Amino acid sequence: MTQGERRIPARRTVLGAAGATVLGASALAAGPGVAQAAESGTAGAAYGHGRGYRSLPVPTVIAHRGASGYRPEHTLGSYQLALDLGAHVIEQDLVPTKDGHLVCRHENDITGTTDVADHPEFASRKTTRSVDGTSYTGWFTEDFTLAELKTLRAKERIPGTRQENTVYDGRWTVPTFEEVLRWAEDEGRRRGREIWLHVETKHPTYFRSLGLGLEERLARLLRRYGRHRANSPVFLQSFEPTSIQRLAKLVDSPGVVLLSGAARRPWDFVQAGDPRTVADLVTPEGLRWIASYAKGIGPTLDLVIPKDASGRLGDPTTLVRDAHAEGLILHPYTHRNENAFLPADFRRGTDPAAYGDSFGALKRYLETGIDGIFSDNPDTALLGAADLTGRD
Repeated sequence: MTQGERRIPARRTVLGAAGATVLGASALAAGPGVAQAAESGTAGAAYGHGRGYRSLPVPTVIAHRGASGYRPEHTLGSYQLALDLGAHVIEQDLVPTKDGHLVCRHENDITGTTDVADHPEFASRKTTRSVDGTSYTGWFTEDFTLAELKTLRAKERIPGTRQENTVYDGRWTVPTFEEVLRWAEDEGRRRGREIWLHVETKHPTYFRSLGLGLEERLARLLRRYGRHRANSPVFLQSFEPTSIQRLAKLVDSPGVVLLSGAARRPWDFVQAGDPRTVADLVTPEGLRWIASYAKGIGPTLDLVIPKDASGRLGDPTTLVRDAHAEGLILHPYTHRNENAFLPADFRRGTDPAAYGDSFGALKRYLETGIDGIFSDNPDTALLGAADLTGRD
């Protein structure tokens, strides 16, 4: 029996059940009004009358690109498994097609996440593009119509680390965001509760320069499916603050500003000549500015607890305290089980693809008081959150 064969039954039968029951109280949190609306087939209308993001369990477990530790990311299979495992919120990253449809991919470069290289009819589409100042060679969503993109099949992005996920290569197509909204409506009716989404606009300045602005397209879909209100079950996130500011003028859905390394500058700042870095944005003054148009931040975990030169966790920063002082919630990214992604002091053995002390790392991060965490392994994160809160 392989290691992968040991993991799946335990996850589905034990951890999945625990995740659904331990911190799955949100399954009932929407209240009878939502359940009744779901039963009557008007779940979409009920979405706009939910209890808002403050009603979510804390810590909130956000399935990073779905259950991407177990299924190829950004597929309906990955989203469905995440929901079945008990995740409170499911994440989508959005990029456009040539004809303006929003699809779920982590990047517009689909070379590593689809079988496009196996399609000779698209060989001539391979090209080199500069995206946010970095050059990439491959195939890009903006060069495909939706009909063409739908002829491709999704596959595992990091097969060297997640070899077991490759068994699902080719099983699912690239989903449109509208398909995900319909899926969430169907699941909401079936489960009698709101299905929360965490939606990112990818490279919005770049796509606007191509005439493929993301925010207006996203806002239209949110309005169509009743997720445009302040208490709708959706977060809107971006690494570009101006994208969240633009969305705030179009819809009332809560916005989250994503924050990468301290020395980095958001690409919209680079383009506008704004000298501020992420380090400036995580100061009390910067957080106060973010709070003027957003409800939360999504910092890299290193901004919450930095690592030392050896890759071991150090002492927490004041970011959690400072953000909370401005009324902002924190949804840091990304928790993963594999050694390759864990701090050095929580790795076990020398195999980068093997699982390390994921619960130990989770404990350190969750003890800082963060409001939630993005995880490729939502069942693990749910149990780690249950350890923190004492629920079992």
